[in-house]
Amino acid sequence: MTVRARRRPRLVRAALLVLACGALAGCGASTIPAIHSEPERLEQARRAMGRGEHNVSIELLKTYVANNAGGADVDQAIELLGESYLRIKDWALAQAEFERLLRDYPESDSSAAGAYHLGVALWGQARGPDFDQEFTQRALEQWQGYLRGYPGHWLAVEAGKRVAAARTRLATKLANSGTLYLKLHLPAPAEVYFRRVLDEYADTPRAADARLGLALAEALQGHRPQAIAALRQVEAEYPGQPVAARAARERNRIERSKDRGPVAPVKHAPPEPPPPQAPTGHH
Repeated sequence: MTVRARRRPRLVRAALLVLACGALAGCGASTIPAIHSEPERLEQARRAMGRGEHNVSIELLKTYVANNAGGADVDQAIELLGESYLRIKDWALAQAEFERLLRDYPESDSSAAGAYHLGVALWGQARGPDFDQEFTQRALEQWQGYLRGYPGHWLAVEAGKRVAAARTRLATKLANSGTLYLKLHLPAPAEVYFRRVLDEYADTPRAADARLGLALAEALQGHRPQAIAALRQVEAEYPGQPVAARAARERNRIERSKDRGPVAPVKHAPPEPPPPQAPTGHH
């Protein structure tokens, strides 16, 4: 191999490195605009958010907030910074900004949006009904407080949907626990969880599953007439719904069973509906 041939791969790698560095520098130069004043910085941050350049808006807003402590528009900047974190799903940092806004600027025109979006940040840190529901509960309480404090705000309708989703998740957690106890042939603790669903979340879709679960707990205890009557009631109250169809299947199975003792239910767990996709925006 000649000296020239040996040098060629190194030259190619060097050229590629130069091109990559140039591309990165070019992106940095074109992404972060030149700023000549603080009002311009805030405006450029808004424009970056509109273009979906949330990492850019974050850097601009962080600098604006640092440079304008006590300024007239710093509360708006904090709210926008929280929204930017929301849009990249950095829930914890978004939470910190909204809490800062509500703590330091409670009378701000941005506090209503901040109160709603704090719930979104908490919800983003919550997990499904199979896990601990601390953040679901905190998000629910935040949205409920927002609705009490800002009933006419433009995001109130979405907050109502979010409240319903959070309550349904909490109800699903209880219903799933009841179903687990049914699978373990432990009807007494199953009834406790199903009754909690009806007592605390009767307005959610999981109420139907709880009524079905209570009927199956009766069957599991050998209370066949009571179970059959309860299953018929589920069929009547939820016609055309999957829970009614399952109640009919369970009732038929119990009625056909020759053994007059306890009847174990077929395995079943209620699904959790997807949460609503709420908009974000500063108003």
